[in-house]
Amino acid sequence: MGIEIVKGTRVVIRFDGSRCIHSRNCVLSHPDVFVPNVEGEWIHPDAVSPEEVALIARNCPSGAIRYERLDGGEPEPLPVVNLVHVRENGPLAFNAAARVAGAEPQLRVTLCRCGQSKNKPYCDNSHKAAGFAATGEPADAASEPLPTRAGELDVTPTKNGPLHVQGPLEIVSGTGRTLGRVQETWLCRCGHSRNKPYCDGSHAKAGFEADGA
Repeated sequence: MGIEIVKGTRVVIRFDGSRCIHSRNCVLSHPDVFVPNVEGEWIHPDAVSPEEVALIARNCPSGAIRYERLDGGEPEPLPVVNLVHVRENGPLAFNAAARVAGAEPQLRVTLCRCGQSKNKPYCDNSHKAAGFAATGEPADAASEPLPTRAGELDVTPTKNGPLHVQGPLEIVSGTGRTLGRVQETWLCRCGHSRNKPYCDGSHAKAGFEADGA
């Protein structure tokens, strides 16, 4: 599925269907901008103000929706704090200037942690069909405040193994509780770790296979 680019008079909307996890924030908050199940054009950038389009995009956890202002308005700001939310029975939702597998930085991205996605390392909602069960409220661990809380984050999917994350990152639960603060960590993406969201080496025993560095 390719990227749909729809240009309005004041803003451009880019929609990447391969990254969409169907959170439905876009449709529920602005059904006048995103009109599903219709023939022909279904994205309408001019239905609301550029500021509203920007808000819709920033509420899209997967980064499937991006925007470009044509009216001189400010682009999406860089996060003040690099975060990854551990979603209940679901993916890892990053809000950071994250370079995934060396690609250009993405400010919002959801990465698979169930091991079943057909679009690894990205989530494609396969956790639902697989019945993946993993708490979004794991126990927190003592950690010191980071000297720098933002900046580029390198997220490297390792071959047949976890996500290797390098850079300042605060790991938070689904309800926003701080679980840990790290400069480097390995996050489970096989779905088998007994210490989720962290890797504990279970991928080797489980025979997990996935492309990576």
